[in-house]
Amino acid sequence: MSYRLLDAFEGLFDGQPYHHRKSNLGDLVALQLFEDLYEVRRSNKYKVRVDTGLSVLNIRNLRRGIQARRGDGTFGGIVPNSESVRDDGFVVRRGQIATIEIGIEIKIMMKAMIKQIDRVIRDLTGQSRVFGLRNGNPIRVGIAGVNHAAHCTTYEGERFFTTDGRSHRHPIDEAADAMGRLRNGAAAAFDEFLILRFEATNEPPYRFSWVDEDAVRLDYGAALARIAQSYEARF
Repeated sequence: MSYRLLDAFEGLFDGQPYHHRKSNLGDLVALQLFEDLYEVRRSNKYKVRVDTGLSVLNIRNLRRGIQARRGDGTFGGIVPNSESVRDDGFVVRRGQIATIEIGIEIKIMMKAMIKQIDRVIRDLTGQSRVFGLRNGNPIRVGIAGVNHAAHCTTYEGERFFTTDGRSHRHPIDEAADAMGRLRNGAAAAFDEFLILRFEATNEPPYRFSWVDEDAVRLDYGAALARIAQSYEARF
């Protein structure tokens, strides 16, 4: 089957340049997980809470009364007597939440991965802790995209930076090390931690491909099944 999260991730790169400074890109991908979770129909509790609007996708990624760094996607119990809305093409409603039931943090590593790895791990593990503030027991999901392209270009305003294999190492030369450090440093902070392996040079004509697409889809589908199982047990 087609998964909306994987399609949205691919859409960040396929046919267009990826701009890593845009802060809302993780949000655009993360919200699709809640649609996929509904479509796989492995948790009746999740379906009922979505259908009745008791649990919603957080419209601002903040819990009422709690000041903390937002995650890319948060889903939880709606504030009583508050409004919710349903966007076209989505089943899961949006609203203001009082609790977090599922929290997602997404990081995408294009190039200079080892230079950034410590910060990325801190951001991932820090957000995992934030999801559990105020004695909550949310399902924590971490997703890291790791580029495996033979070379890559990134953009900052009018400037661009291309790997040369010397002062700027190519993504493929850093990918294995980056994935190992992510697994060792961040995976334990999450109930589900998924690494998406992809190839994107970020250069015209802006092609995208998965590294072993079948494995990516199987791993993501298995993660959805386990998230659904955890939702049944916790909520």
